[in-house]
Amino acid sequence: MERNSPGGTGPVHVPLGHIVANEKWRGSQLAQELQGKVKLTFEEGLPLADFYLSSRSCILYVTEADLVAGHGYRKRLVRVRNSGHLQGIVIVEKTQISDQYFSAVQKFTVLDLGMVLLPVANQLEASCLIIQLVQEQTREPSRNPFLRKKRCTLSSELSLVQTVQQIPGVGKVKAPLLLQKFPTIQQLSNASIQELQEVVGHAVAQQIHTFFTQPR
Repeated sequence: MERNSPGGTGPVHVPLGHIVANEKWRGSQLAQELQGKVKLTFEEGLPLADFYLSSRSCILYVTEADLVAGHGYRKRLVRVRNSGHLQGIVIVEKTQISDQYFSAVQKFTVLDLGMVLLPVANQLEASCLIIQLVQEQTREPSRNPFLRKKRCTLSSELSLVQTVQQIPGVGKVKAPLLLQKFPTIQQLSNASIQELQEVVGHAVAQQIHTFFTQPR
């Protein structure tokens, strides 16, 4: 695959409808589930990410083992965020073993770096999610600019709702209500208890405020 800069750090050229995957994923359950459903190509020494959906978007996969091992995965996330040419989507394995570490990675990814985070239970679930992301990119865009904008932002909006659902006391019902009034994580994190309780009541408002203000 072509790269736009020397040293393997520039954008990776990805044909429409393809996924370029790091060679380390060859033979994995995730790769096996993707093959036959999307056009999958493997490459050694990919810069920065695990999977490239396009020259501008990539996926960083944080496994259960990565979380248990410590904070080593954070360097990769920071490099993608600082690259300037990549939109990184972070997929994290949230299992019974890694659940105790999930809050920390969620705060670091979403609040500190401002990146999209999508939790999955296993590689099978991750493959379904990646296929959906590829299908959204290859779908013929509508002539209606409003529909086109909605389609392009669907995955990021979905990930935002899922992230807000992870806040203690929020869940599936209150997350959309909060995002109607506070459309971004930054606005939600800066909201006062008084503003929050107008949407979710005092008890949950206190939980949300504590979640964003407690030391990380």
